[in-house]
Amino acid sequence: MFKTKVLREAQVLIFNSPSMDNLNDRIPITKNGLGGLKKEYEELIKVKRPEVVERLSSSRKIGDMAEENEYTQSRLELAFIVGRISELAEVISKAILIDEGHGHCQEIKLGCKVTVKNVNKENIFHLVGEWEANPAEAKISHQSPLGRSLLGKKVGEKVDFQAPAGRIIYTIVKID
Repeated sequence: MFKTKVLREAQVLIFNSPSMDNLNDRIPITKNGLGGLKKEYEELIKVKRPEVVERLSSSRKIGDMAEENEYTQSRLELAFIVGRISELAEVISKAILIDEGHGHCQEIKLGCKVTVKNVNKENIFHLVGEWEANPAEAKISHQSPLGRSLLGKKVGEKVDFQAPAGRIIYTIVKID
């Protein structure tokens, strides 16, 4: 019931503006990112929550003090799962798809892959929403210092931002 309602109500729009002003409470995300969140949501609803409820029920039936730890652990795990389900339902219902089919862009917007160069080396970053950001995969949030400085820029322009390691200056080499 709840799951179906959320997935049906998820309004997916295409976002392709470099300005973030028109997002209001929408959550920008790529098609793959939204698919991953929906998959996690379905797994929590159909697999993990029922497993934990069953464990909770069986440890409750036994009623043995030795099993109390399992009962407490199951209750904590169930609370976490229910919280995560609620969080994912909120994100899915507010999702706005990032348009990644823009080919060769003139300026940087969400969904773009950007090649930048500094004195030492070239890096390629994929500009995504905060729910998909993963520095290990070079996916940076549009809300990060680098992401904010890149939005709306064009090839040849320089971006200057403050990182934990200090001030960094990149030159934009390519936008895909």
